Amino acid sequence: MMRSEELHAQQIAAWSGDRGAAFLAHQEQLDRALEPVASAAIALAAPRTGESVLDVGCGCGATTLMLADAVGSVGHVTGLDVSAAMLSRARERAIGISHIEWVLADAASHEFTTGSHDLLFSRFGVMFFGDPVAAFTNLRRGLRPGCRLVFACWRGLDENPWVRVPFQAVLDHVPPQPRPGPDDPGPNSFADRDRVTRILTAAGFAAPQFTPLAVSIDLADGDGLEAAARQAVELGPTRGALEGQPEAVRAIATEAVGEALWPHLVGGTVVLPGAVWLVSSK
Repeated sequence: MMRSEELHAQQIAAWSGDRGAAFLAHQEQLDRALEPVASAAIALAAPRTGESVLDVGCGCGATTLMLADAVGSVGHVTGLDVSAAMLSRARERAIGISHIEWVLADAASHEFTTGSHDLLFSRFGVMFFGDPVAAFTNLRRGLRPGCRLVFACWRGLDENPWVRVPFQAVLDHVPPQPRPGPDDPGPNSFADRDRVTRILTAAGFAAPQFTPLAVSIDLADGDGLEAAARQAVELGPTRGALEGQPEAVRAIATEAVGEALWPHLVGGTVVLPGAVWLVSSK
């Protein structure tokens, strides 16, 4: 079994490299697909004019820009990520906005200024820590007394057909996939409310509240079945299952994904359900 340090290093390498590049390539489409999650999470966080906000795993900056609009020019938002490429895109999108700061760093070990933020926020950026208790303990050092924590995380794979359907479609064409351990980092690693509660309380936060959020994800972004299959094999666990496979295998698997998604095709859309937790604490 890998140690937490090794697991964490793997996540940093992936998001700094190919995984981050894949998300960058689909940035506009992902921003549109995930906008309902961003809006719901920010509404729950209720950032106020003049507040200081830390956006963890900010990626290409969509949520950072929304938070900056909410706190106004008298506030301040720090967007933090490990991907230099995604932060470069974020900086391009924020030209002329002076109250945003972009930080290329690992949130688990970055030396935050003590008591500098009113709100810790993340949309899908906190499920990848090798040692989440240590990471949240470190993040808490940068928060003021009475501060708020709000993040969005995916629920289980069974509750997210938009990921499960294409992933299962490729399994007959690739070697057996290892099952992640219960404490391994990954997109669905915060699906268990008890585990998240243990992590946050051990890091010094109050017992969190969990608000379920149902969303509809258009894998095609209105561009039809081929676009949906292409996105599905380029992102998430389906991408991981195909990593390193010969082009012939990838072609067959992509065709299988298209067949699995075809029943969900309506016009130019391929819409499947998604399930999210909005987690809040202090």
